[in-house]
Amino acid sequence: MKSKSENTKDNKQRGISNRIIINRVLILIFTAILFFIVIKKVETEKLDVKIGDIAPVEIRATKDIVDEYATNALKEEIKKKVEPKYRVSPSIQMTMKDIINQFFSKVEELKLNEELSLQEKIDILLNESRIPITKKEGRTALNMDETELNQFKAIIIDLINQIMSAGITEEDLDYEKANVEKIFQSLEIEDDSKELGISLINNTIQPNKFIDEEATQRKIDEELSKVEPVIVKEHQIIVRKGDVIDYKTYELIKESGLLKEGSGYNNRNIWGILILMILLQVFLFGYVYIFHKEVLSDNRLSILVIVNTAMILISKGLYNISPYIMPITTVALLVAIMMDIRLSIIVNLFLVFIFSFILDLDDILMTMYVISGTISVYLTTRQLQRNNILLNGAITGLVNVLIIVSFGLIKKMELIEILIRSGYGFANGVLCAVLTIGSLPIWENLFHVLTPLKLLELSNPNQPLLKKLLLEAPGTYHHSIIVGNLSERAAEVVGADPLIARVGAYYHDIGKLSRPYYFKENQLGGDNPHDRLDPDLSASIIINHARDGLELGKKYKLPKRVLDIIVQHHGDTLVLYFYHKAKQENGDEVNIENFRYKGPKPQTKEAAIVMLADSTEAAVRSIKEPNRENIEAMIKNIIKGKLNDNQLNECDLTLKNLNEIANAFLSVIMGIFHERIEYPETEIVKGDA
Repeated sequence: MKSKSENTKDNKQRGISNRIIINRVLILIFTAILFFIVIKKVETEKLDVKIGDIAPVEIRATKDIVDEYATNALKEEIKKKVEPKYRVSPSIQMTMKDIINQFFSKVEELKLNEELSLQEKIDILLNESRIPITKKEGRTALNMDETELNQFKAIIIDLINQIMSAGITEEDLDYEKANVEKIFQSLEIEDDSKELGISLINNTIQPNKFIDEEATQRKIDEELSKVEPVIVKEHQIIVRKGDVIDYKTYELIKESGLLKEGSGYNNRNIWGILILMILLQVFLFGYVYIFHKEVLSDNRLSILVIVNTAMILISKGLYNISPYIMPITTVALLVAIMMDIRLSIIVNLFLVFIFSFILDLDDILMTMYVISGTISVYLTTRQLQRNNILLNGAITGLVNVLIIVSFGLIKKMELIEILIRSGYGFANGVLCAVLTIGSLPIWENLFHVLTPLKLLELSNPNQPLLKKLLLEAPGTYHHSIIVGNLSERAAEVVGADPLIARVGAYYHDIGKLSRPYYFKENQLGGDNPHDRLDPDLSASIIINHARDGLELGKKYKLPKRVLDIIVQHHGDTLVLYFYHKAKQENGDEVNIENFRYKGPKPQTKEAAIVMLADSTEAAVRSIKEPNRENIEAMIKNIIKGKLNDNQLNECDLTLKNLNEIANAFLSVIMGIFHERIEYPETEIVKGDA
């Protein structure tokens, strides 16, 4: 048969195991939600369009893209502007001279042949000449004397040298022939000689200037190497809504990764996003596992998952108003207040990264959300009142404004743009504070999370239950205040939560409100109602104040950790006074279990500290001579007695902790029972001021 304490421990262990399973399911659900949000964001941006379609929406580039179409067009334009490189072929000029020289040699040969008639000479010249000339032109050549012929030949050769040395292209040939005619017309020679000269040159002239393909290509390559590719910048409009998608814009849409290919989700996108989501989960929950493992086995993980999911959905909606107003910092504030400062910074980084991927945040937004979120978290360490969170929000808003202004100056933004963004940035800080204040009670009550702010509110003397305790059981109230001071100091020195210890101590005896005058500290006169009661009934009244306190605490909706201290602060200790009284009256027939508290024993450091502080305060109050030695001896006896009674077996206090607690109690109590200066009696003289 298991004891009640063992059953309590088993139930607690089963509860933790169930919570771990639930939390694992929550992590899987959170991963799935993130995955579908991201895959939907990626896939819904895909466009099922083709060349010639009307753009259904305004399409912008998702990244910097090289516009191949525009770049190629620019290159073609450069190519056209490059002047071709030419080379002059000297062999053509030499061939021309050879043909001309052969002509004149033949003329000279025929002139020397006296056996032939002029007509025969003309016919032979026309037949054997490589230059097509007329009979008239042949007669002109043969009629020249030697001197005229040599001079005429010199003119022809000189003109060929002039014309051909600069080079003639195919396109320039007709122009050069016309130019030859003009030159001969300007010469002071016979008209027949002019015709012969024009015929000789124009019938032998050929293009000798050709494009040097290799040199030209090298020049083109050199010029093309200087061409910078045309870049379509990220977020630049590719095609406006309603415009026709042409080949160029279609290729840009495809290059941006916005073109839908096939039906369903792209397998590469699915695997890429799945891997990314797993890595992000390892980043966040790996940190939780290593540094805050306890979160994985309680309700706070549910808060972490729900708050992150809710903020992703809310921020996606507010992004359409302005990306500068997304209340990402709210999550960091809530985690800092309900869990841990360092964890909140990690969560803030996690969310900023998620949003940078989902919503394509630029460098200004990422910097703003990382810095302002971190600074806002730092501020929570000193702001322990809900109203102060508004001041935190205003400071966060100012930080946002400074970041926006700094980037605006660096990026040379227009003043009006800086002012608009700054307005949204400041509103962001205030909105985060309002959402934090407004939602914090929901998380506290829905998931039974005890925050420092909630504890401070509970420690306020104006709380209804504390005020009721002060008015109806003033002795118990003052006893609880002293126990609170003792508990807080002891918790500080052993690494427990001082605030929980103090608040738990304030409420640990609220069960005495059911019958306040049955407890010694509230009996202002000499009458003690227990003198008229049976010891069993008296013990029952005393013992039941823990159970009554639990019921009253639930009625006033006290947090579970405070309720645990109320029900555990006596453990299963024995009410010795009435037990001995019963034995005196009834002998050995007394059932000792009727005189024990029902437990359970303290399960936490804070509950154990309140137990020790409660007994210590009551015991020290009974010391007739409260000097340091007596007080110290009493404290040690109390702690030793609880230890020997096995009341501290189920909490995490060590023997070293117990010694530290004793010293802490002593320092506080000595402050209460300090020695007073004895003032000498003085005689009041009339007339003295």
